[in-house]
Amino acid sequence: QVQLDESGGGLVQAGGSLRLSCAASGRTFSNYVLAWVRQGLGKEREFVAAIHWSGDITYYADVVKGRFTISRDNAKNTVYLQMNSLKPEDTAVYYCSLRYARIYTSPQGYDYWGQGTQVTVSS
Repeated sequence: QVQLDESGGGLVQAGGSLRLSCAASGRTFSNYVLAWVRQGLGKEREFVAAIHWSGDITYYADVVKGRFTISRDNAKNTVYLQMNSLKPEDTAVYYCSLRYARIYTSPQGYDYWGQGTQVTVSS
């Protein structure tokens, strides 16, 4: 059974940084894609970034490009999202999600989801 466990959220001032972690378990992930998706209060889920597990293919939403970096540690089955220069509009629950093979920028394309971690950026 696939399990995704996010951690690292919290409260930070605008301009600050946070690093989110997503620990994955339950299968071999060599041909999977892990994405970070966020949902602000009253908003739809929004794709943030994704990485292919067995390569260096990454993809970012334009709104975070240049500020966020997604990376992975295969030995730990963990994917990270380093978030710098945070803005109040980055405030959301951040979810990690998983799908097979291809990067999708639509959250509906992902099959497995974690419980989410809250990120709050104060102005």
